[in-house]
Amino acid sequence: MAFIDRIKERARADKKKIVLPESMDRRTWEAAAQVLAEDIADIIIIGTPEEVEANSKGLDVSKATIINPFTYEKTEEYINLFVELRKSKGLTYEEAKKTALGDYMYYACLMVKAGDADGVVSGACHSTANTLRPSLQIIKTKPGVKLVSAFFLMVVPNCEYGANGTFIFADSGLEQNPDPEKLAAIAACSAESFELLCEKEAIVAMLSHSTKGSAKHADVDKVVEATRICKENNPNLKVDGELQLDAAIVPSVGASKAPDSDVAGKANVLCFPDLDAGNIGYKLVQRLAKAEAYGPVTQGIAAPINDLSRGCSAEDIVGVIAITSVQAQAK
Repeated sequence: MAFIDRIKERARADKKKIVLPESMDRRTWEAAAQVLAEDIADIIIIGTPEEVEANSKGLDVSKATIINPFTYEKTEEYINLFVELRKSKGLTYEEAKKTALGDYMYYACLMVKAGDADGVVSGACHSTANTLRPSLQIIKTKPGVKLVSAFFLMVVPNCEYGANGTFIFADSGLEQNPDPEKLAAIAACSAESFELLCEKEAIVAMLSHSTKGSAKHADVDKVVEATRICKENNPNLKVDGELQLDAAIVPSVGASKAPDSDVAGKANVLCFPDLDAGNIGYKLVQRLAKAEAYGPVTQGIAAPINDLSRGCSAEDIVGVIAITSVQAQAK
């Protein structure tokens, strides 16, 4: 069974309520129609009657719950919750109302915080910052998690590497230039995400332009130190570095360049040294290898709040909704 088909099957087994705040984008409605037709999740869409009318023409979204935030009976409750959550920052009722009604992402996060929804998918027509800022202000990070990071779940066709062509690439969407401690935390979170979504053991490669001392540079030192920290904090995790990409995923190269490694040549979680490398890497594989790329999927938030690439298709949104549902099941 294909990866995304298995994810959809798992989502159907315990359906979750996923909020889509981008009612102003046609792709949101196309994705909602498909999710409802396939019975993957219960969908909540935030929008005014005008937004619904303008963007949902010709689509069957009759099973969706559509909430007009200006008239919904719980809006007052959500605004008061927002004030309570941000009172230490001096947020007033008037400011909270203006923000929640002016930016549906805030409203969606308040629904999750109030227990009226399980997750949010946004970002088709908003930046990552506009998607994540409300979630960090309202839902906050998971207990014990050092930082929020993002990954892409990559499914490469006709590929014998990784988990039958399936990989996590991290961080490919959020953390610009992590220090060794942050890089170690990203690796550990990504391994946990891989095991949840792929149902297989995570094998984590800490990537570099060097393999086991083949090059000397401060950037290499960062990856070496991150690997040490990750191993120390997660003694049962299969993680190794620093490894070049070919040494990480190609068995013959791994055996040649890092013969003593239990990761080299077998990795399915690729931890990139910075956001430039991770973002370029996933887009190269997506475009040149025609891989399916799901994400950026966030990890480390107390509830599943997932971003989308602004170049996403409706089909991409469907996949991220299914992934968000599975994350919500594990919450």
